[in-house]
Amino acid sequence: MSTYIVGDIQGCFDELQLLLKKVSFDPKHDTLWLAGDLVARGPKSLETLRFIRKLGSSAKCILGNHDLHLLAVYLGYFPAKAKDKTSDIFSAEDKDEIIDWLRHQPLMAEHNEFVMCHAGISPRWNLATATQAAQEIESILTSDNWQWLIKNMYANTPTQWSESLQGIERYRYIINAFTRMRFCKQDGELDMECKLPPSKIGSGNLFPWFSLPSRQPFEKTIIFGHWAALMGCHDEKANVIGLDTGCVWGEYLSMLRWEDKKMFTQSAI
Repeated sequence: MSTYIVGDIQGCFDELQLLLKKVSFDPKHDTLWLAGDLVARGPKSLETLRFIRKLGSSAKCILGNHDLHLLAVYLGYFPAKAKDKTSDIFSAEDKDEIIDWLRHQPLMAEHNEFVMCHAGISPRWNLATATQAAQEIESILTSDNWQWLIKNMYANTPTQWSESLQGIERYRYIINAFTRMRFCKQDGELDMECKLPPSKIGSGNLFPWFSLPSRQPFEKTIIFGHWAALMGCHDEKANVIGLDTGCVWGEYLSMLRWEDKKMFTQSAI
């Protein structure tokens, strides 16, 4: 029995299948954890969603920013972008069932030894706060009020966490931290604009969220995706593992077997 964790698929279904074949993945015994952004940009988002949904309890996935945006497009808040290659989802006979399943997925999934999220964990949160924050959003997404949240989640503010945040301001921060965050300023403020690799950032200006000097101690390894410019990372000091290696951009899909920390990759087709 093995635990496999894969980075952003973004509709690269064929690469995912080849990767699973490499490790002889067996859903009867193994578990597949998916770090969000199941859809968009790659050619087979519909097939990806159907496959993961069919895995049932053998798959544990969390929501990424592209997955949340898919919900917004489904609700008619935005038109489908041609570059996202998701239009066939909205004409599929099972689209309603797929969307309902998707909105019931969490923002953070916890294992005995690690947590998985899409972009990261706010440097202002410990495990207890992160768990509570994720559950706040999940409780709305799985309720009759989920459309309100999707409609109002789009904004880059607030950029600072406070327990006193309330309503949509609180929810926006939580969603942005879990699904969009990359860099923070020295005081912990989220920077929602920069997408460069850290090597191209001047010293002392911005910090990757996981290397902020004032970051709260976190009790478990954090596994994340989202940041293709990192091309994967394993920062032992920060106790984080990044798995997005830009398959949809012509690079490769990465998957970690947790038990022995062996990494498997599949080049983009």
